[in-house]
Amino acid sequence: MPSTSKGPADMAPEEWAVRVDLAAAYRLVALNGWDDLIFTHLSAKVPGGDHHFLINPYDRMFEEITASSLVKIDLDGNPIEATKAPVNAAGFTIHSAIHMARDDANAVLHLHTPHGQAVSAMNEGLLPYTQTALIAGHDIAFHEYEGVATDLDERERLVADLGDKSVMLLRNHGTLTTGPTIAQAYLRMYFLERACEAQVMMLSAGRANLHAPPAGVAEKVRDQSTGPGMSVVSDRLAWPALLRKLDRLDPSYKT
Repeated sequence: MPSTSKGPADMAPEEWAVRVDLAAAYRLVALNGWDDLIFTHLSAKVPGGDHHFLINPYDRMFEEITASSLVKIDLDGNPIEATKAPVNAAGFTIHSAIHMARDDANAVLHLHTPHGQAVSAMNEGLLPYTQTALIAGHDIAFHEYEGVATDLDERERLVADLGDKSVMLLRNHGTLTTGPTIAQAYLRMYFLERACEAQVMMLSAGRANLHAPPAGVAEKVRDQSTGPGMSVVSDRLAWPALLRKLDRLDPSYKT
């Protein structure tokens, strides 16, 4: 097995760029308080036709993840390069399923936040009462809980439930988003997590006291938050700003 790549000089520039963005996503998840110790996972496809993808080493906190520490594995979960780091089996099950089935899912983010878990356990799922819920909710799918996702047979059901959606509530479990870029998957997760947090807070007022948006507004927001405009917002506006924030706080994610 070849030795582990250590930096940009050891790999194609395209792979290094994805590694930096994925490491940044891990750091941002930690910064937002969305992490769950060493659990949950974010992954990204390695550019090229080899069907390899990057995932976190299972023995590191998200705040420790760097571009060079990410583990490259194939769709059978085998490391492509020599590494002492273990890989989360559940992470492999969930992420490999989506990467195999969806050519547009270059990035897959999965979290276990308290607010995301709370909404995933609500019968009605995400309620269309806030702007962020309307942005996230028009593209949402649901997958029933089957226990810790170590059963490879679950992959087929997970993919079937996701369909062509980019956002998912894993029932009694957490949240998941996909995207053609890490930036787009991250922004979708931002809207989903904000919507879940707002829902948990607003339900403290009681369902009878909630004000629903007027008829037709949900469809308007759906149209406003899809298409090339959101790609520009994600990839060219929000993501560069987030990277600048990380650079000010701790640029070591790029190493």
